[in-house]
Amino acid sequence: MLLATPALSTLNPLSVMAPEPYMPPRQVLSEADLASRWGMSPKTLQRWRMEGRGPHYLKLGKRVNYPLNAVIAFENCVQHVSTSQRATA
Repeated sequence: MLLATPALSTLNPLSVMAPEPYMPPRQVLSEADLASRWGMSPKTLQRWRMEGRGPHYLKLGKRVNYPLNAVIAFENCVQHVSTSQRATA
């Protein structure tokens, strides 16, 4: 019994030998993810962007993403020790 194998001429050598490109773990948060992380409405984040407040963000087309390092930096900047003073880094 003969098994059918593809002809060598039909195989693309680049697709056989090329490894999958490495995709690093997601390093951005969507607007919904950040709103959930901070327990606030996405509308609040939208208003903050219009007012120039909040962490830096990326906007590609209509999609808004927040780099995780910008979110963490913003969180560190707004930490408070007490109601009368901010934390010092």
